[in-house]
Amino acid sequence: MRLCAAAGAELHLVGPLGFRLDAPGVKRAGMDYRELAEVRRHADWAAFLAQFPPGEQLTALSTKGATRYSDWRFQPGEWLLFGSEGSGLPPELLAACGAGVVRIPMRAPARSLNLAQSVAIVLYEAMRQLGHPGTG
Repeated sequence: MRLCAAAGAELHLVGPLGFRLDAPGVKRAGMDYRELAEVRRHADWAAFLAQFPPGEQLTALSTKGATRYSDWRFQPGEWLLFGSEGSGLPPELLAACGAGVVRIPMRAPARSLNLAQSVAIVLYEAMRQLGHPGTG
């Protein structure tokens, strides 16, 4: 929430969530940023995809991606899709993204990065490529 607030990005949370938004730790961590962040909840992937604007680019981040995030050419209005730290994105969502599945390169035997770190790396690269829209 803090990262999205600072970057001016909408945060879409797709259930089921592995945490409660009303939990004291989550409330405390986001209390300074909740009013600055645009947060939307979706019950599940079907509900998210049902509201997804037709014609917009959905780019998934996965260790299974063939293209490095730094080689991807981000476009205005592009949506970045991240899965859970434990299981990533469902195979059907990765398939729906086609060539739009990118990865963060890592050394073996590392399997993955923390979700917040991954979002920060890729979101700020997209913003850099687009000239940091809406930020100072």
